[in-house]
Amino acid sequence: MATTPAAAADGAAIFDTLGDFTSRENWDKFFALRGTGDSFEWYAEWPRLQAPLLDLLRGSGAAEAEAAEILVPACGSSALSERLYDAGFRRITNVDFSRVIVADMLRRHARARPEMRWRVMDMTDMQFADGAFDIIFDKGGLDALMEPKAGTKLGTKYLNEAKRVLKSGGKFVCLTLAESHVLALLLSEFRFGWDMSIQAIASEPSEKSAYQTFMVVMVKGKNGAVGTIKSLLDQSDKYCDMKQANAVIRALGNENLIRESYSSGVDVLLSLRDLQLGAIGDLKVIVPGRRRQFILGEQGCSLYCYKAVLLDAKKQTETFVYHCGVFIVPKARAQEWLFSSEDGQWHVVGSAKAARLIMVFLDSRHSIADMDVIKKDLSPLVKDLEPGNPDEEASIPFMMAGDGVKHRDILHEATSEITGSMTVEDVIYENADGDQSSMSEKMFRRLIFKRSSGLVQSEALLIRYAPSDRTDRKNKSASATSKKRRNQKKGSKNSLRIDHSFLGSSYHSSIISGLSLVASALSAAAASGGKVSTTVIGLGAGCFPMFLRGCLPFVDIEVVELDPMVAEIAKKYFGFSMDEQLKVHLGDGIKFVEGSNAAANRGTKTHPESNGSNSAVKILIIDVDSSDLSSGLSCPPANFVEDSFLLSAKEFLSEGGLFIINLVSRSSSVREMIVSRLKAVFGHLYSMQLEEDINEVLFASPSGRYLESSHLDAAVTKLKDLLKFQVDVESDIKRLQRLQ
Repeated sequence: MATTPAAAADGAAIFDTLGDFTSRENWDKFFALRGTGDSFEWYAEWPRLQAPLLDLLRGSGAAEAEAAEILVPACGSSALSERLYDAGFRRITNVDFSRVIVADMLRRHARARPEMRWRVMDMTDMQFADGAFDIIFDKGGLDALMEPKAGTKLGTKYLNEAKRVLKSGGKFVCLTLAESHVLALLLSEFRFGWDMSIQAIASEPSEKSAYQTFMVVMVKGKNGAVGTIKSLLDQSDKYCDMKQANAVIRALGNENLIRESYSSGVDVLLSLRDLQLGAIGDLKVIVPGRRRQFILGEQGCSLYCYKAVLLDAKKQTETFVYHCGVFIVPKARAQEWLFSSEDGQWHVVGSAKAARLIMVFLDSRHSIADMDVIKKDLSPLVKDLEPGNPDEEASIPFMMAGDGVKHRDILHEATSEITGSMTVEDVIYENADGDQSSMSEKMFRRLIFKRSSGLVQSEALLIRYAPSDRTDRKNKSASATSKKRRNQKKGSKNSLRIDHSFLGSSYHSSIISGLSLVASALSAAAASGGKVSTTVIGLGAGCFPMFLRGCLPFVDIEVVELDPMVAEIAKKYFGFSMDEQLKVHLGDGIKFVEGSNAAANRGTKTHPESNGSNSAVKILIIDVDSSDLSSGLSCPPANFVEDSFLLSAKEFLSEGGLFIINLVSRSSSVREMIVSRLKAVFGHLYSMQLEEDINEVLFASPSGRYLESSHLDAAVTKLKDLLKFQVDVESDIKRLQRLQ
């Protein structure tokens, strides 16, 4: 029988002594004090529920509805289940974590309703198989878990379980007072992949109830789909408390605006919870080419929040090193095209060899945190994004751009108005040459441009050298004290020098090998004692011009460098020196070329100190990095590939020249644009793509007069005969391709 008003008052008094709705012990005590034999409804008794519930159940046909598997969690002593049973719905399972009430309800209904099942079970951790039920009726269960002081943890756990045990197409029916914090959880938890509607449960004006009951219906649909919530509240003004209903209507309006933004196709910044709820589909399944931005972490769950991007590799192959990996992007590099653009991010995915990559961006909030703290904070967050059924104990690997330096000794730091901050450092790499002994470790000197997020602009090999005989004679005449001091210094950096026969960059080797295209002209110039005019725009540490001078003694080299401070660093720390064969001009490279063209047209020389050239071949090399990485072009700066400069370069070279560009672009569209421009200006264009790198060296010539592309084997032999230093020309030239 139903509870009388007096009994209800007694029950309310008993309830007031409990305090905590989420305590099993308190509920056992509550039901024990109330006694047995009658039902108790906190709100919305059967006469008000009968019509909307039966209409909902029988909407798909009476026979099918009566065969439905129904779950009633937190059943308590409500009469809802027995009313449904008596209406023809026999396959009902009731659960409650109070043994007292389950024993009482089983005793009361075992004979009258033998097919109805009763289980002692925590509804936040149900022991049912996935997809076991067609319908779930929640009557106050969620409200009980959502005490404001308790937060959303238990409510979220319960809804996760409810969604898990519900079949696809099944209905979760929540009878609730729709308080703001409860409604907010329902709206967000059922945002993706659920059809949702809400209506008020009718009440008579004579009924004096402090709260209005609402029925929220969620139908399990396609994962990731976002639909507008259907509201029936405007049809209920005669039957419900419209003051409460209006608050719900406002909340639904705000939620529908959010849902419209998600379904608009705009790349909305999702939360980790959105992803867990199915905003981009099933996270356990890798979807090739799936990419979505989101926020990792939230207050109370992690130390920090992080902007992140989830990327599932476009091609799923068996060559992946990692099933799932995390790539951390430091704040200083976040604006680089490689990490800020979609094309760049896909490039990182390929390099990381991960089936799923989670790219995490650090910002100023993380600047004071140790990297180990960051990784520890991220580990439990990214675990929820791991595909498949991962081992709970297995950790997800973290990756981060690093230089693999074992030892670093900073020699010099400077800041230029043109280049910005620069660092000169001596480094020893991890496992140099695979040899662990300190005697065999190689030391390198590097020039770092900080403007390009730590770009190693130049790298030179340091070698030890023995003092000259003259120095030895001075040493012999020195005092014993001085001799002791010299012995202490033996093996220090004072006994190291730059090896200018070493090329630190593979693209420089490719530039040398590409000269095979004009090997006969070079050979003719060398045989006749002539000079080949070679202009290099971009000095850096001067390593490449110094190599070029020693490797090809017949070339006349003019280097154009914009920044005087870079030139000074090259001289002081990298052994760069000038002579009649190698000169440096300080200034703008584009203006230098244009000025040379103007001088040639006037029949005068732009730079009287430069040597003349009696070779028909003229070489122009662009070896400059860009300070603006947002364009997707790291080398050269964009103005060096504009049509106006390309035309100036063609004029500078005359008919028999070779124009060489070190191109670094991770954007295929940018690269294609540059190639198209070069094809339009030059009659012949070749490309040499570097292995395991993004550098591409382009060789362009106004005509094919001196080119030997059809006899490359012979040309390679000619070039090798000219080289004074070792270069693997055969390997490089295999990658040479004609683009026009």
